[in-house]
Amino acid sequence: MKNTFGNNISITLFGESHGRSVGCVLDGVPAGIPVDYDNIIRLLALRRPEGAISTARSEKDEFLIHSGVFNGFTVGTPICITIPNNDTRSSDYEDITRLARPSHADYTAHIKYRGYEDPHGGGHFSGRITAALVAAGGIILPALNRKGIKIGTHIASCAGVKDREFDNYENDIDSLADLSFAVLDNDKANEMQSNILKAKEDLDSVGGILETAIIGLESGVGEPWFDTLEGMLSHALFSVPAVKGVEFGAGFKFAEMRGSSANDGFYTESGCVHTFTNNSGGINGGISNGMPIVLRCAVRPTPTIGKEQNTIDYVNLENAKISAKGRHDPCIVHRARIVVDCVCALVIADALAGKHGSDWLAL
Repeated sequence: MKNTFGNNISITLFGESHGRSVGCVLDGVPAGIPVDYDNIIRLLALRRPEGAISTARSEKDEFLIHSGVFNGFTVGTPICITIPNNDTRSSDYEDITRLARPSHADYTAHIKYRGYEDPHGGGHFSGRITAALVAAGGIILPALNRKGIKIGTHIASCAGVKDREFDNYENDIDSLADLSFAVLDNDKANEMQSNILKAKEDLDSVGGILETAIIGLESGVGEPWFDTLEGMLSHALFSVPAVKGVEFGAGFKFAEMRGSSANDGFYTESGCVHTFTNNSGGINGGISNGMPIVLRCAVRPTPTIGKEQNTIDYVNLENAKISAKGRHDPCIVHRARIVVDCVCALVIADALAGKHGSDWLAL
């Protein structure tokens, strides 16, 4: 497995959904960065399930920082964070241990790891592991904020309902900070949640699109060819369970445009370079151009559903039927939002450490 991401500031993930804990080791973080435990608690709360639109599994996420932090500041050594699993119910999976849940990693993990994988709750492939990403983001996001870099994500669409687009980036990002269901138009939240509950009643699930804005990032960040800013962000975001598409700026709409309307014309004002439009999403040639980085992630409907589906017994290679029992999310879009914020923060911090040196984040 390749569980480590990052060149200068790296994160290594570990744990299984029903194991004793999940966690991470965050390495390369310079000494002297404040660590606000309450902020980490706040971010973890945004990832946790809430109400009827989420799973009934309730983890308190009482994290422990074992190393790398002293007297409220990073000390420059690896930061190890664990988050105990306390509300597991492995019995829900005993009847389907050999059945491949459609669109899950059960079958592929069984092939790759020759039957030694932990199948309960998806094991190491579970969205539960993203709690560790959020805990790490709870350290990195504030460090970026102190450098004038802000990151915010809203639910651009969910269950067929669209939110309004970003308008004033800074105000909109600030307005999203503490929302458990992150939309810019509160009326749309009610519509989305109503459609999620309808899918739940039908023993089904829904997906959506998350749109992220990163502001305050200087121009010149990104390493072509293979460590472009787009490439590194996409690499990390596709590691988030259920993300099946990533696009920047106009994205796939470019295919329908002419160059004259797709191009972002430049202008200068008060010694700063801007573009009139931002179809490129703040990136040219894999390098940031100083405009807001704008990207979108397509999040698939939760694969675990109560409807009966066709599958196989992958041990005996027999056809079978499956209908999930136990606890699952009818939608994970709203919970994935803070994960996307934290993943983007880790990538941006890593890229900036590559450009300026890792100590830059603390100075």
